[in-house]
Amino acid sequence: MKAIIFDFGGVLMRWDPQRIFQRYFPEGPAAIQAFLDEIGFMEWNKLQDGGRSFAEGIAAHSARFPQYAQILAGYDKYWSNSVVGPIDGTVAILRRLKAAGYPLYGLTNYSAEKCRQDIRPFDHFALFDDIVISGEVGVCKPDPAIYRLLLNRIGRRPEECIFIDDMPANVAGAEALGITGLRFHSPEQLEADLRGLGIL
Repeated sequence: MKAIIFDFGGVLMRWDPQRIFQRYFPEGPAAIQAFLDEIGFMEWNKLQDGGRSFAEGIAAHSARFPQYAQILAGYDKYWSNSVVGPIDGTVAILRRLKAAGYPLYGLTNYSAEKCRQDIRPFDHFALFDDIVISGEVGVCKPDPAIYRLLLNRIGRRPEECIFIDDMPANVAGAEALGITGLRFHSPEQLEADLRGLGIL
């Protein structure tokens, strides 16, 4: 294996969208989750991951849910609250892989407006040789096009790469192209999986 590719959210960093809206729902997490489900938050958020601006996304969703227009504005204003911090065990693995000489790459579904500002405070993201951000290239995992784009950019064949992601569909998308996929559950499980491949 000549390249190891990491997803960001849920693998290297904790992301909790409930924290964006908690000021609007003093009733607590169940009320926030009911709101997120009602507005189809994950599907809506993925449109921004695919390149749509936050301003455009908020305007479109406010027209659809006018009763929530003020709350939806908080999606942009309080976005930074959703970035909880690094997953330390995975960061430790990342540093060991870098020290061992493995080329490291990032492949993340993330808004072009938010990704680089969110990762800037964490020095371990500087360990990557290159990062492909869905919002910058206009296509999201698990679309085969984003994996091919990364492979072309880094000059690697699929069989030379390992891809780590917490979402089963994204892992399956990589595997369909011949990339070795690892579903992330915990740093401990990831280390065991890498050892099973002769790494670490």
